[in-house]
Amino acid sequence: MRVLYLLNISNPDRLSADSGWIFADLLAPSLADAGAEVTVAAPAAAGDTRCGFHRTKVPGTKYRARFSADIDELVTLIGAEKPDVVVANQIEEAPAVRTALLEAASDALLAGYCHYLPFSFAGDGQMLLDPSLDDAGLGRPVLLAFAAGLAACDRVMVHSSTAASWVSAAAARMTVDLGDRLRVVPAPRDERLVRDPATTLSTTGTAIGVYNHRLYAHYGTGQFVDLARDLVASGTVRLRVMDLFGRRRAERTGLDDSPEKMRDQLAALPHVQVVSDRGDRVRYQNLLAGARFGIAPFRPGCPWSMSVIDCQGMGLPVISPRLGWLAEHIDPELCFTTPAEAVALAERLATDEEFHAVHAKRAHASTADFASALVAARYLEAIS
Repeated sequence: MRVLYLLNISNPDRLSADSGWIFADLLAPSLADAGAEVTVAAPAAAGDTRCGFHRTKVPGTKYRARFSADIDELVTLIGAEKPDVVVANQIEEAPAVRTALLEAASDALLAGYCHYLPFSFAGDGQMLLDPSLDDAGLGRPVLLAFAAGLAACDRVMVHSSTAASWVSAAAARMTVDLGDRLRVVPAPRDERLVRDPATTLSTTGTAIGVYNHRLYAHYGTGQFVDLARDLVASGTVRLRVMDLFGRRRAERTGLDDSPEKMRDQLAALPHVQVVSDRGDRVRYQNLLAGARFGIAPFRPGCPWSMSVIDCQGMGLPVISPRLGWLAEHIDPELCFTTPAEAVALAERLATDEEFHAVHAKRAHASTADFASALVAARYLEAIS
């Protein structure tokens, strides 16, 4: 099977902070191991030397990534690669890819992967636009482009059961019949971030809770800032906050400078350490290894979190608000509704060795099905 993998990269200056690139870099070699011929078309190469690579331009903004597909380039690429399957990882680009397939006289299957959902659902079932994609009223055009992408695909892949439910509900509201085209294919875990908690020595001294998520306001970072004050108040817990982006391009900060503002707010709190992995996966692993537990984001429309899986693969229990996929995946005993419940869970993980050991083991085990080879098999089954 020849797979043409179209990948938008939103963080070319810090690939380690781009979950779509990490996904491709982990998945492509496993697809090759399974016998697929993979060519990645992206601003930066992903996978290993067995994978072909076609360099594409970096879209200046997240909106250009959705609305500026180069159909001429796609036609040329499809003609050169002659794929059996084309994967559109920016689902809004799928109509342009379908157009290019038509012009190139290709009968390749078109699969779309919904890495990011431009909507969420409130508790009463109301569909809400994602505020991160609603600058200048663009939220509804993005939502409609997402629906058009769903309609254009032969297969639609999502991360989780929660995401499948949300995408199905959104498609129905926008009169897109998905039929039997929807498949759940999770992201692969990073095997470099897998550690058996049974082999880990118990930490001593003040426990460290790690927050390793993007610091955008729409991730609920403001709620985390408030929680951080409560978590460190007793002195039982210190916090390690990851600055994943470093210095971002002006095109990105001009649209949303909340990560920089949130980083500064957190850095000003006592007992909160803001650190950077500098794009180094080994340093990132070491920063996680020195922690006692992880903290999930407060992002309402969370269909998946690679950062949560990173923590769990390292044997770190993760405490989480009851939101989206987080509530589906994380042990119910570690989910909270109020800040007081979150503080109680953090302090128990910090001081109760048996409780911590049980949940470290469960966290580690919860990532077993996300091994790259297993995910690659599911991926190939989904696009066959």
